[in-house]
Amino acid sequence: MTAVPLYILDRPMPAPTTEPSLQDAERALVRDAQNGSEVAFEMLVRTHMRRAYAVARAICATHEDAEDAVQDGFLHAYRALERFRPEQAFAAWLNRIVANAALDIGRRRKVRDADALPETLSVPVFDPSERSELRNRLGRALGVLPDRQRSVLVLHDVEGYTHGEIGSLLGIPEGTARSDLHHARASLRERLRDLWSER
Repeated sequence: MTAVPLYILDRPMPAPTTEPSLQDAERALVRDAQNGSEVAFEMLVRTHMRRAYAVARAICATHEDAEDAVQDGFLHAYRALERFRPEQAFAAWLNRIVANAALDIGRRRKVRDADALPETLSVPVFDPSERSELRNRLGRALGVLPDRQRSVLVLHDVEGYTHGEIGSLLGIPEGTARSDLHHARASLRERLRDLWSER
């Protein structure tokens, strides 16, 4: 029998890792929420609130609509928790629900405001205190894009989502997301062409 070298016996043994990964901890929270724990669901809400708002704001024309979409999205998610499968990524599942809620709010607003000037034209996308000409022009140019093109553009160029992630969020093929981004950028270039020609 071969003797174990002493330097191996002198090494400290690595401590067993008993701390669960973030993904495991989140799955445990989801399971608890599925079993009726309001505290677990509240922790999930706190964890994902900021990203859910970013998704909604990329789709909605106003801060208020984005907040409504997040609230609706979390309510839908709570009611649909039993349909969530553990092999899914909770964040992706939730963001898809929030994106659908935001799109629904946009569709309802269009129906209500059919005879009025669309809010996307009358309310700037950016903070109204920022009065630079470029921001005002960009806000108006974004406002006249079709909803889906504007959503894809903001999700990709501002929020940094990939085409595949955008497709999942909006329920469209990845190729459609790429095409929408191309058309949205082309439309912005056309509408803002004079700003570049003046330089």
